[in-house]
Amino acid sequence: MQTDISQKIAVLERLGAYLGGGGTEEERESLETVKQLAYQHNGWFTPGFINLAIHNIRTYFLSRPALEQWLAQYPGFGQPAAPKKVGIVAAGNIPLVGFHDWLTGFLSGHAIRIKLSSKDNILLPHLLQKVAEWAPEAAEITSVQEILKDCDAYIATGSNNSARYFSYYFAKYPHIIRRNRTSAAVLTGSETPQQLEALADDVMLYFGLGCRNVTKVYVPEGYDFAPLLQALEKYDYLAEHHKYKNNYDYNLALYLLNSSPYLTNNSLLLHESESLFSPLSVLHYGFYRHRGELEEQLKANPYLQCLVAADAIPFGQAQRPSLTDYADGADTAAFFASL
Repeated sequence: MQTDISQKIAVLERLGAYLGGGGTEEERESLETVKQLAYQHNGWFTPGFINLAIHNIRTYFLSRPALEQWLAQYPGFGQPAAPKKVGIVAAGNIPLVGFHDWLTGFLSGHAIRIKLSSKDNILLPHLLQKVAEWAPEAAEITSVQEILKDCDAYIATGSNNSARYFSYYFAKYPHIIRRNRTSAAVLTGSETPQQLEALADDVMLYFGLGCRNVTKVYVPEGYDFAPLLQALEKYDYLAEHHKYKNNYDYNLALYLLNSSPYLTNNSLLLHESESLFSPLSVLHYGFYRHRGELEEQLKANPYLQCLVAADAIPFGQAQRPSLTDYADGADTAAFFASL
């Protein structure tokens, strides 16, 4: 039996309440156990960052008003003339990064076949299990699979290298193929300490592993980096994480061996580079003369996911995407509606 979209939204509301600790004591204990399992499985998924990902999903994705306002942009959404099977190849760089794709597919009325990343294959299956408990008829449209075959359309997220394979294999099907992306910030030098502390969130949350993390800052010539380095000390505790510390030590050694200039607050390295992409534990920087021209160039850059600046995404908001903040700018709701 087809579940109407209002019933699905009710299930998502219940999921949001569950993620906020609104279930029974047994359910709360179950959720905490799953979080611990996810951390044991992938050391980058610290309890704090798992909780943050869940908080953002609850806050920005799972409220009825937000969902209804979003879906109102797509008349008839959730009522396809002929439901299709859509395969989703999920990423695994940050906790529950594939949730938005599943959510959109769940509401679309199509059948979802999802292949999870081995890095993030514990949290989402648990949430799908809860949905199945509350609404078995709704859960029937989603299945987790190791190999995606015989789908009518595909959404795949991966590196530039894997994207070439996805483009080859899925070429004859309707598809969205996502590649490597990252984010940048433009500073003027007049930022307040509060703004720089917020920027530290954009840089350091999830260890900087997300495509919405700022990996490069552009600053005017003569910029004083001391206040920025001080603001980034908010995340000094990440240096206690052995995997992160190994990356920091490795990159520091490279700069020392190559006599390459750098700045550091002993937990993050600042290095001048042309590249938007920076290694883990490194924040690249570059200088600019004309801010307006720079921002226009950045907005046209195919590798840029978010631009954080006074007149773009506000400081501290990059890792708080809304339902309409689509990865790679590809409107997944419109994609599902077109099938």
